[in-house]
Amino acid sequence: MKKEVSISQSVAILIDGNNIERSIHTKTNNTSTMLNFDTVIPKLLDNRGLNRLIYFREGKSISTKLSERLHHDYHGSVVPCHKSADIPLSIKATQLSSKVDTIIIMSGDSDYIELVRHLKSEGVRIEVAAIPENTSQLLIEEADYFHPITSEDWYQLSAPSKNSKKNRK
Repeated sequence: MKKEVSISQSVAILIDGNNIERSIHTKTNNTSTMLNFDTVIPKLLDNRGLNRLIYFREGKSISTKLSERLHHDYHGSVVPCHKSADIPLSIKATQLSSKVDTIIIMSGDSDYIELVRHLKSEGVRIEVAAIPENTSQLLIEEADYFHPITSEDWYQLSAPSKNSKKNRK
């Protein structure tokens, strides 16, 4: 009799928001195209347990709606960054390396190559999720697995209709 084996894995997803947003906007030629967390997160997890989801975002204008949604749906958080997300994301990844089995870095930035090498040397499985055309080939090769982010993983924001306000009489 064959016994079914169940493997449970704890996963942290660390998102370089500016890199992913810029990559999607470059690919679509449209700044109102957004990452669809409802499709991409379950695909990345593939029935593994989500330990942490952190969206690193440079700049002061961070959507409170995004923060609330990530917190409500994924117990995630948005971390504002002074400049680039590279250093804060790298520090958090290093801090989490002993607490999770897998870290998924959502970015195609070659600046993460040394981080990937370090985390792998610590015994952490490293996966990268990004738009293939905007991802460093060396980063893809260094990762244990690459998840391509495709048009199935984003959506167009629709402009509010002019009829959305109630007619006043």
